[in-house]
Amino acid sequence: MTMASDTKMTPQSGLLSAEANQAAALAAFGGVLTVDLDAIIANWRKLEKTAVPAECSAVIKADAYGCGAAQVARALNKAGCKTFFVATIEEARNVRGAVPEAALYVLGGYFQNTGEHYAKINCRPVIGDLNELAEWDVFCRRTGWSGGAAIHIDTGMNRLGLTLSEAQAIIPRINAGDHGITLVMSHLVSAEQLNSQINAKQLAAFRGIASEFSGVPAALANSSGIFLGAPFQFDLVRPGAALYGVNPTPEADNPMQPVVDLKARIVQTRTIERGETVGYGGTWTARRPTKLAIIAVGYADGYFRAASSNDGTRGAEVIVAGKRCPVAGRVSMDLIAIDITDLPPNAARRGHMVTLLGEGITVDELAHHFGTIGYEVLTSLGHRYARVYKGGNAVEPLTKPEPAPAAEQPPAPPPIEQPTAPPPLPS
Repeated sequence: MTMASDTKMTPQSGLLSAEANQAAALAAFGGVLTVDLDAIIANWRKLEKTAVPAECSAVIKADAYGCGAAQVARALNKAGCKTFFVATIEEARNVRGAVPEAALYVLGGYFQNTGEHYAKINCRPVIGDLNELAEWDVFCRRTGWSGGAAIHIDTGMNRLGLTLSEAQAIIPRINAGDHGITLVMSHLVSAEQLNSQINAKQLAAFRGIASEFSGVPAALANSSGIFLGAPFQFDLVRPGAALYGVNPTPEADNPMQPVVDLKARIVQTRTIERGETVGYGGTWTARRPTKLAIIAVGYADGYFRAASSNDGTRGAEVIVAGKRCPVAGRVSMDLIAIDITDLPPNAARRGHMVTLLGEGITVDELAHHFGTIGYEVLTSLGHRYARVYKGGNAVEPLTKPEPAPAAEQPPAPPPIEQPTAPPPLPS
């Protein structure tokens, strides 16, 4: 369920107020995930300022890291963001309506028979293989499509991208003009490590090859790469996790604002005696008479089982009535137990909400307890929560950009026959 937090209603007609209606709707859910769009905008603007004069794009793949791609894209576009990256054509299709004029790149690359899908929603493949490039060329020649594409060059990740020698081989084609390439990019291996030697190695390799793509904008820096300094920023930067509050500078304080607040409902409170155990396996034993709150969230909701506690290890903490309280026992699929013994009487009762993310519990802290990274925490947040968005509804750019020229709409491609053989690749 997705709902805005600023719905206006009048109670004079006998209907419930907006707040009461929202509370009644949320009561059907065990948890409420609130996404602060204003915080995402503030984070984007901070990254934009850090990267000036480079353009600051936004990576909104994986449903904007679990925060809602269409909502995030719309808010950032209003704030001035003109370029977005997603992982798949399906993700691009889901957000195109929210940002109809923006440049939209698909990181997953180009496959034969997908050209019509790209053309239909006017998005651009990120090409990282010579076979992809040949197939894309065939499609463009046969249909007249001129929607653009990016070239991904591998400078050390050894994942996607043309090798340096392959990239060098297509330089004559690029410099001949009319190539349709709108961006050349690579991806940093360890940008969050300021002293990593591979950063300098990748920078030198990318600077050398990108300089030969005459007139084509270049992009290297991800969230952490932006903070490596101006040499890494080139013409465009591609922040992702930092937009959503994950610390891009783990060796220093987090410069980003928190974005996500996650609350869950107490479904029961109970008292157990000293020596009794809690949860599957009986791995946590009460050392005193203990009051527990049972919370309607579990690993099926993205609250990892690794956050469990046992008699030798303290697990994650939850904010209950303004105080940190520890998880007691194993996290199960739908429920967790919290030790609330130290709270005042009646401070936590059935139906009350507790905070799993927010009020000082950061995505990075929770990632530490989960034994993972903030990226996985955000993208794992389940769909059983009610989702509430706040802010981002009336956004104006900090500075008014010059009106962009009307985008030339390429002709809609007709159905194409498959080639009997792709054109020869560069040697």
